[in-house]
Amino acid sequence: MSWRKGKRVAIVGAGPGGVSTALAMLQRGYDVKVFERQKEPKALGGAVLLSVPVLAVLREYGLDISNFGTHTTVEFHNRKGKVRASLPFNPKVEQAFDIKGWHYGVLRSSAFGKMLEHLPAGIIEGDAALSHYVESDDAVTLHFKSGKTVEADIVVGADGINSQVSKQAFGDPGLFHVGLRIWLAWCDPISGIPPNTGVISHSSKYQASYFPMLHDGKPGYEWWIVEPCKENAPRPQNVEKHVRHILNDFADPLPRFPDATDFNHQIFCWDVYNRPSLQKWSKGRVVCLGDAVHPVSPYAAYGMGMAIEDGYFLAKFLNGKDLSFSASIRHGFEQYEKARVNYVNHNVEFARKLGGIFHSQPYPVAKIRDFVFDNTGFLNKMIQRDYLGDQEAMCLSMKELHVEREYL
Repeated sequence: MSWRKGKRVAIVGAGPGGVSTALAMLQRGYDVKVFERQKEPKALGGAVLLSVPVLAVLREYGLDISNFGTHTTVEFHNRKGKVRASLPFNPKVEQAFDIKGWHYGVLRSSAFGKMLEHLPAGIIEGDAALSHYVESDDAVTLHFKSGKTVEADIVVGADGINSQVSKQAFGDPGLFHVGLRIWLAWCDPISGIPPNTGVISHSSKYQASYFPMLHDGKPGYEWWIVEPCKENAPRPQNVEKHVRHILNDFADPLPRFPDATDFNHQIFCWDVYNRPSLQKWSKGRVVCLGDAVHPVSPYAAYGMGMAIEDGYFLAKFLNGKDLSFSASIRHGFEQYEKARVNYVNHNVEFARKLGGIFHSQPYPVAKIRDFVFDNTGFLNKMIQRDYLGDQEAMCLSMKELHVEREYL
């Protein structure tokens, strides 16, 4: 492996964002090394939703996206099954990317595994926990806890919500618990559900949702529950009983999902943390992406996808630049931040806002909220204005990934 001055990109963290950055930078002729604190990269969690621009990026990397899943119509329901809002497809986006729909469900391990398959052998080094970095005028040196050092032209922090790179560059992240806990599961197919349909439903206290997905080409469903909880609240001893109790208050088919789920292997739980939004993701020769600078609440349904997009955009704006020169790096980082920071912060903050609306309102306010959402188009307008509008504009700006073929 070559390690040429002016081309050296050191990435800390071998998650989806780090691997996306590696794939994109390698495509553009840079020398890349990825350092992972674990022995080998692992896909944590269950199923994820990947949107059309993320699939277009993965296709650009050479992945076959034909078996990633099927397009899904997304609806918001109340707990009794009444439709409150529907997320429409934008035909201009579909035509531009030649990809039907908007959201695709897939197991995180399946999607991430396909990304790793496209990464050349030897790029990722495991058991490489970062201690700190030291920056000079013309390079940055990574110091690992093992005592090893590596000199690079730039460092990309893709090491998650507790990022060592981000902490050194920007200080204490100020992580805070958002008052939510997630139960995320997947299962085999369930009968009686309309095809290509995903539902996000709410009672006065809980969210319970499901989406069709593929795992290694086999159909199934991902489903999840969002519940309010306090930080460090103990988890129930009997998870299945707890989950069934919540789902029994929702319309069919949600109460049937536990019957098709292996609770020993097919459900994950975590509390949701976030951080105040940053306006700068770079400092000198160091730049961060993904959860290292913008952890995403579940209402964005977009954490893995945002990290993949970040890596693509970072490489796009560094393309062709000699990384020996600080001015070239600064210009590339500024373009990257201009394209991503406000867009991502808006999505993260809107997701946090939705979590507050659905899970943090006192009883009288919650009753009024439910009446408004059940009997007006307010929720639909809010989602279209604050979520879909920015997403569609970003998609249409990614012209280098457009195919421009109409569907037959």
